[in-house]
Amino acid sequence: MTADLTEFVISDTVVAAVAASAAAATSGVVRLEPGLLGLVGSWGRAAKQRWKGLTPAPADGVTVDIEDGVVSVRVELSVSGQDQAAAVGQAVQRAVARAVTDATGLPVASVSVSIMDIEPEER
Repeated sequence: MTADLTEFVISDTVVAAVAASAAAATSGVVRLEPGLLGLVGSWGRAAKQRWKGLTPAPADGVTVDIEDGVVSVRVELSVSGQDQAAAVGQAVQRAVARAVTDATGLPVASVSVSIMDIEPEER
């Protein structure tokens, strides 16, 4: 009998794309907002993926750290002025944690949400 030595590696890029999709789909989120550091990181990530012949997954506004198989996610976004910012942030935290765990099987230690802008209500 031989032992199964298969190891699965899930890229931080994949986790970021899953988190970005979950955050963007949350009610009250207008858009993801990459900060300056996020823009530089996404440009580098996109260039690397294009060089490999891959289509870059949209993950702007999301940063992921995976350490010892545990995920920490940071999300920067804009919210609607019609919703409570704190409630939207909490909903994003729950949605991102659930989506990442469901899609990857990795435990999520934290989801940090920074609200960069509040879009005014239409009058």
